[in-house]
Amino acid sequence: MHGSLNPNAQFRQVMTVDEVLAAPVVSAPLTRPMICPLGDGGAAAVVVSERKARQLGIRRPVRLVASVVHSYFEHPPKAAENVTSLSIAEAYADAGVGPKDLSLVEMHDSSAIMELLTYDHLGLAKPEDCVALLVDGHTRVGGRIPVNTSGGLLRKGHPVGATGLAQVFEITTQLQGRAGARQVQGAKVGLTHNGGGSIRGEVAAMNIAVLVR
Repeated sequence: MHGSLNPNAQFRQVMTVDEVLAAPVVSAPLTRPMICPLGDGGAAAVVVSERKARQLGIRRPVRLVASVVHSYFEHPPKAAENVTSLSIAEAYADAGVGPKDLSLVEMHDSSAIMELLTYDHLGLAKPEDCVALLVDGHTRVGGRIPVNTSGGLLRKGHPVGATGLAQVFEITTQLQGRAGARQVQGAKVGLTHNGGGSIRGEVAAMNIAVLVR
């Protein structure tokens, strides 16, 4: 639904659950709409000091309060700490916020299953509650914790190098109240989750950023 509200999304048509399930299978049980499309695209961010923002007359500045990057490191299989958990924990600590403080999240949903797994990783829901979080509408605009208001990678597309900054753009747009039909009312704190590559079945690098109004 969110992608249909984003004029920059690669795919804007609204699809029913039945249509998604009936689409060609890419890797069972995932069908084509459940895998993100690659595409061309670009994104940019201008970062200035608070003093410079005042000089430029920026009336609704957004602050970057945490940006954590970690790459894969050796650890025992199924260890409690990995590149994803470490990045998330450090970002929450640096920003002085937790999952309950978030107004919205832009996450790296390279496949539909990754969105469900990331609910758990970010502390948005317990593992057994992740499906209900989605099915019950809590991750939609108007819900408890809107996720991927841009449409995410599945609808917006995945231009690889531009994806991370595109997430920052969406969060900034939301925190400034400029998101139009997909606006999260009263948005104050947003988080971006962007990973890439694969080493031994785990993400090779992970970045978590937290932005506040």
